[in-house]
Amino acid sequence: MPAPEAAPQPSWLAALHDLARELPGLVSDRIELLSLELRRAGLALAQIVALVVAGAILGLTAWLALWGCIVGALVAAGLPWTGALLAVLLVNLAACAALLLRVRTLLPLLGLPATRRHLTLPPAAAPSPSSAASPPPPAPAADRHEPRPELDARTAATR
Repeated sequence: MPAPEAAPQPSWLAALHDLARELPGLVSDRIELLSLELRRAGLALAQIVALVVAGAILGLTAWLALWGCIVGALVAAGLPWTGALLAVLLVNLAACAALLLRVRTLLPLLGLPATRRHLTLPPAAAPSPSSAASPPPPAPAADRHEPRPELDARTAATR
């Protein structure tokens, strides 16, 4: 009785052909999933925006009511209306100025300065004969991976 022959193993070319035949189905499934998730994310974003707008309106209403009560209390304490309204105006302008100054300090961080520093190549200068013999300059402090207390304090303040 002859020994049963093992089924021939498919060659790598046949495996590649099978993969190429299955690839459109795999890709279309992933694209369909991405499409469904993007649709759901868009609906969630619309709800988030609507809720933020409603919250802002309610917060503004509460803020105005609070300051109205403060003005009423100042008038009841004997301060004239103009003085009470002026005090409220000055407090709000001071708070607005403080917030705008904070925004100005945060604006440079939007440019991702550390990432840009690390990803930007320095300009290539033509080597001079004297620079070939001199050792390379030490790395700047920003390129070393040491903790920087001013960054730690700044990131802690933004949290």
